[in-house]
Amino acid sequence: MKHELRSLPYDLDALEPHVSRETLEFHYGKHHRTYVTKLNELIKGTPFEQASLEEIVRRADGAVFNNGAQVSNHDFYWDSLSPSGGGEPKGEVARGIASAFGSFGDFREKFSKAAEGQFGSGWAWLARGAGGPLEVFSTPNADTPLRWGKVALLTCDV
Repeated sequence: MKHELRSLPYDLDALEPHVSRETLEFHYGKHHRTYVTKLNELIKGTPFEQASLEEIVRRADGAVFNNGAQVSNHDFYWDSLSPSGGGEPKGEVARGIASAFGSFGDFREKFSKAAEGQFGSGWAWLARGAGGPLEVFSTPNADTPLRWGKVALLTCDV
């Protein structure tokens, strides 16, 4: 199975002034594309050649894991951004955040600290384990909640 760089869910200039077109052209168009290209090179002729991206992230190690997880993490990251987003969540997400962190402000502070405290390359996450409360944590490099049996709800690439 050949993995593809999927399309962004918005135009390259849709996130301005917060994220510039130039930043997206580099981060998505070059950086993310390189992970996809490298992943396809690495899996050729291996048991992962026909594997889904999720299977690669769950089972691979080394460079195959790193490139596969970076593709998966970036796919999710782009979906975590929106030209019409912002503000406090509503509904079930708001109730989960209030239950786990006390308030949206407390969540935002904890999430920001997780991102700021990640040394070098990595990610800040809002995730939930099976039946557990929402939690905020960071992971280094390509590590991902999927690898730990958790469902990511929001991420920030640091």
